[in-house]
Amino acid sequence: MKKTFPLKRPDVADARVVDAVKFELRKYLKRERRKKFPEGFDQWNFACKIGPEQATAETKTVEEIFPALDAVAQSGSPQVYVEILASASKRFPSIDTEAPPESPA
Repeated sequence: MKKTFPLKRPDVADARVVDAVKFELRKYLKRERRKKFPEGFDQWNFACKIGPEQATAETKTVEEIFPALDAVAQSGSPQVYVEILASASKRFPSIDTEAPPESPA
């Protein structure tokens, strides 16, 4: 998804417009997470960018998108650019570095 959302509408309060954008972003993320994985992959990664314009958009994690959206809205920008690209990846098992010592029997 690469989209520029307007943050100002004459007939709707600004907070409701921001809520509508958040709703659409959550809906998109849910839809992407439900997709079937390609052969050999078992998780989705999301590359995200957000900012007032495409040229000034900053790279963020999925968890940082919504606070960044609030920051752009509070800055008074009339629009926000959001880019979320899903890619499949392989989950690697974590290595437990502090395994409990074996007790002698």
